[in-house]
Amino acid sequence: MKAEYRSISPSPGSSFRTSIFEGKEFIASWHFHSQYELTYILGSSGIRYVGDNMANFEYGDLVLVGSNLPHCWKTVGEQKEDVKCIIIQWDEDLLSDWLEKEEFQHIKQLMQLASRGIHFDKEKAKKVESKMLELIELPPFERLLSFLQILQELAVNANYKYLAGQGFTSNLTVKESERVNLIYNYVKEHHNQQISLDAVAEKVAMNKESFCRFFKKTFRKSFFEFINEYKISMATKMLINTDLTASEIGYKVGYNNLSFFNRQFLKFVQIQPSKYRKMYRDI
Repeated sequence: MKAEYRSISPSPGSSFRTSIFEGKEFIASWHFHSQYELTYILGSSGIRYVGDNMANFEYGDLVLVGSNLPHCWKTVGEQKEDVKCIIIQWDEDLLSDWLEKEEFQHIKQLMQLASRGIHFDKEKAKKVESKMLELIELPPFERLLSFLQILQELAVNANYKYLAGQGFTSNLTVKESERVNLIYNYVKEHHNQQISLDAVAEKVAMNKESFCRFFKKTFRKSFFEFINEYKISMATKMLINTDLTASEIGYKVGYNNLSFFNRQFLKFVQIQPSKYRKMYRDI
């Protein structure tokens, strides 16, 4: 057994599962399942984790994760609306016989690419939104046909980018997966403070040296690089959604030194905070 395993059952009368999740926040911890999963965000925002990748999510976020690839979505900061998303989950066996047919070659390639997780461009995501919403109400046979049309549309016409790194390994024990969830939650709760290595290592019942080796092996980055990446992700969201100054935002996400905040922002975003804000507001 690898990360926290989730058992998923098909929707009644169907060979795959289609559902809408609504709530104050996402309740799933970092987990995996054998099914492929296509998730489209309709409401709320926060940080998405897929393998060793961390990125912001908001309305219009469309992601495909492959079989057994650990993932989770977490709301962060003040929310203006509740979480709402469409989730489609299916076993590889659903399409296994068809994938050898010439007509399904594009979908076959898409599913192969999903082993690292795929994020689709918002323009294409918006175009399949209505079809995804309709799946909930369609009769089983029409639902399957519409689902295949969605996959074909994404496979042929969508721009995408990989999420998890090529060398990411999801071969974690249950205990290691629990540690990852504790780390995620700890950083979420304390990201605007100075997080000490001793404190987080103690939280997961490890000594400092063992914790550093575990984190580096799992995520191919140091824990402090992860913290700064998290803080900057929060900062980008605030630059777009608030009128706070860059120095105020830097302070709110846990930087007491504006110069250091600017350096970290440039490192992870490749642009200065002021230019980043202007870029989005000029759209």
